[in-house]
Amino acid sequence: MDQEASEVRKKVTIQSLQAQRRNKIPITMLTAYDYPTGLACSSNPDIDITLVGDSLAQVCLGHSSTTELTLAEMIHHARAVSRGTAHPLLVADMPFGTYHISPSAAAANAIRLIQEGRVDAVKLEGGSEIVPIVRQLSSIGIPVMAHVGLLPQRYIAMSGYKVQGRSAESAQRVFRDALALEDAGAFSIVVEAVPKELGTFITRRLKIPTIGIGAGPGTSGQVLVWDDVMGTWPGHKAKFVRRFADLQTPRDSGVAAYASAVRDGTFPADAEGYTMDKEEWEKFLAANGQV
Repeated sequence: MDQEASEVRKKVTIQSLQAQRRNKIPITMLTAYDYPTGLACSSNPDIDITLVGDSLAQVCLGHSSTTELTLAEMIHHARAVSRGTAHPLLVADMPFGTYHISPSAAAANAIRLIQEGRVDAVKLEGGSEIVPIVRQLSSIGIPVMAHVGLLPQRYIAMSGYKVQGRSAESAQRVFRDALALEDAGAFSIVVEAVPKELGTFITRRLKIPTIGIGAGPGTSGQVLVWDDVMGTWPGHKAKFVRRFADLQTPRDSGVAAYASAVRDGTFPADAEGYTMDKEEWEKFLAANGQV
């Protein structure tokens, strides 16, 4: 569906997301990292939220992890996505280190993301320890999406990207974190890589929408990374990832065909170039001693 068609849908709001949760209409969230992917997310009225995820560190910038992403890089990409965003609610991850020092520092950085990155809301990873930060941001009118379960920004402390909440104790910790973040003012919570039973349980106990990624079908909605959905990420494929397209094959075929055509001289063809009026060309040759 094209951009004109998507404009039929009004701008998604926190209130409309709550209505979707109450009416059990699954919420769709997809990541975007630049103007073209922002346009793509806005091309379909069934995409509710566009997330400028810190996964851009790996899939766009070539970093080895999300912890290397800077605030300046995030603002740059968020602003590009915002230019292509129509109806989806636009959320951006706060990069590692930009909200951990103090609530006041977090507020200053979040304000930059809102003003310079032109996003509607910010997303923070963490549990009960970031409650004061979430409360501070919410109190000054900055919408916060929380993120519990597997926390990619803490993959070293967690000894890798491991499923969380598999034991009763671990599940209780994730659940308590979700409750605390809701109480602090988060308008939604991403639940990543937890058993499906826990994802459903948390969703039923909260009064705000949950967005699952590897948390089963019982959450209020789902999110995936753009490059996973489109099949362009050559790295590890998580169990919860489904590739809905295979853009890598035609992309690579296009590159190969271009290189081959240049090498064998079939590109560009005569019809793919410009010509000069014969009289003007003769004047040019004469001026250069080529009569």
